[in-house]
Amino acid sequence: MSALTHDFAEAWNDQDGYLLDAFLALDTPEGFKAELIEGEIVVTPPADGDHETAIGRIVRQVFRQCPKDMDFAGGKGLIVPSGRYIPDGTFTAADAMLGRESWSKPDGVLMVMEVTSSRPGKDREAKRLGYAAAGIPLYLLVDRQANRIVLHSDPARGDYASTTGVPVGEPLPLPEPFGFELSTDRLT
Repeated sequence: MSALTHDFAEAWNDQDGYLLDAFLALDTPEGFKAELIEGEIVVTPPADGDHETAIGRIVRQVFRQCPKDMDFAGGKGLIVPSGRYIPDGTFTAADAMLGRESWSKPDGVLMVMEVTSSRPGKDREAKRLGYAAAGIPLYLLVDRQANRIVLHSDPARGDYASTTGVPVGEPLPLPEPFGFELSTDRLT
């Protein structure tokens, strides 16, 4: 299934939310994920093993080294000003997602994470801006094509005010509430 063009999506979006209704009515094949990113429906096939391994390695480090009690959700739908995004991983304050619908506002989200795959440009730009506009404090990007790990922080005026990037293999400091250095040597 291919993504709608931006012009087509805008035409539908201008007609009383029909694009959102069509998006919410999608029946995607098992394992695929559908997102509404800046007026475009984007359907992504199941991730490869390297992608999933990177996510697992980050999650293990967070729960092993983070002093705070928090939860992790893989595939949680978030409502952001520019659409409906499904991060590869979402770290939240403990119990923040209890009782939430499949799509929810990012209240209680501490950090979202994306691992690039077939559309790295969406992760680098559109999703970064969407997460910042939603006020999500931290956005961790494992950019496999660039062989870099990037942490965006301090959301302000629709973007992140601070960005720290390291080549794979160098540690990346994660600020509070995480408060440790993320080992990146086996993430791409």
